[in-house]
Amino acid sequence: MKTLNCVDLTQHEVEALQHEFNFANAFTQQSQSPSQMDIVNRLPELWLEAERSKQQDLNNKFIESFYTTRGLKSALKPNNIMLHYSASIAIMHIANYLFKKRLSVTLIEPCFDSLFGVLKNFNIPINPLEEELLYDGDTIYKNLKNSIKTDAIFLVDPNNPTGFTTLGTQNKKIFQEIIRYCKDYNKLLIIDYCFANFLMYDPNIELYDTYQLLKESGIKYMAIEDTGKCWPIQSTKAAMLKVSDCLYQDMYEIYTSYILSVSPFILNLLSEYILDSHRNYFGHIRNLLRENRAILQENLQGQILHLPDTMAKTSVAWCEIKDDSIKATDLQKFIFKEKGVYVLPGTFFFWNNPTLGEKYIRIALARDTDNFMQGMILLKEGLELLKPQNWVLKTENLPINPAILAL
Repeated sequence: MKTLNCVDLTQHEVEALQHEFNFANAFTQQSQSPSQMDIVNRLPELWLEAERSKQQDLNNKFIESFYTTRGLKSALKPNNIMLHYSASIAIMHIANYLFKKRLSVTLIEPCFDSLFGVLKNFNIPINPLEEELLYDGDTIYKNLKNSIKTDAIFLVDPNNPTGFTTLGTQNKKIFQEIIRYCKDYNKLLIIDYCFANFLMYDPNIELYDTYQLLKESGIKYMAIEDTGKCWPIQSTKAAMLKVSDCLYQDMYEIYTSYILSVSPFILNLLSEYILDSHRNYFGHIRNLLRENRAILQENLQGQILHLPDTMAKTSVAWCEIKDDSIKATDLQKFIFKEKGVYVLPGTFFFWNNPTLGEKYIRIALARDTDNFMQGMILLKEGLELLKPQNWVLKTENLPINPAILAL
């Protein structure tokens, strides 16, 4: 096994693709349900249907299916949603606008570091926003007033990796206060909703129409939605970008400089997956994540990794290391070397201050349960080796000997 000298999270995820127990990337890598297999069996039919259809008709079918099943009908008024090949391309679209207008941005921390990477590559001035400042609806306005020194605010909701969210009626006040601040101080609000689909039909979260609040407020906003995380579609994905009416013309001019259309076949296929999930209340994915989260929780009992409860249950688990002497960077390498289990260290999520992430490990949950169970048993075996009574190699300060990490 080669040395894991990765410089960002995506490089880790690329490396992990080679391995059986890959719990690095958050994409859904589970088998098809019976109803999803029916869709797969209809691929020739869907292909020919796309050939016979007009692009705009398939655009509208997909967009209306997606936003309607999420209860986001306000996003369709007007339907000026721009389709992208992936969420990453949509983020580049936003970064292009920020660069063109010479705007600075405050980005939530932690978050997946590719957001920071894209903005940095466009030479956009970036400040960090500690997620903790958003937790209390009674203090958030003051916190934002004291912290934001930039033109725009960039949030991820639910946040990857922590699960923090403003979605759900119980969290609505937080979102309303963010909007109120943006309106009072004329800030552009950018929101990455790529993990929001996991909240559909969650019995603990009553969703509300976020786009209605955004539209009624009159603030400038950009909102990304995605299909890539929630369905086992082998990257045949599409993303959407909805912006406030006052920004649409500028954003559309950038959009048409590099995109004509998204594949009509992919849009037709995705519409079928969305409608199928709506018919079964998102059960195929939600039930698997619940089962795998329980498996992880069981295997972490009595170990140095702890799985705290989160506001939103998505396809990733953000685990905290309870032993201050063990760093995430070392633990990730150790588990991979000893047991072949690939997880992500928390450091890169803290894009401004990586040392803050040394106490966290992220584990992807959207895997077939058999594979996930085997991987978590191996993870537990690796963690057992770190208990003092099981130490074979010792150093003065760290139970993970640096020598065994020099792969």
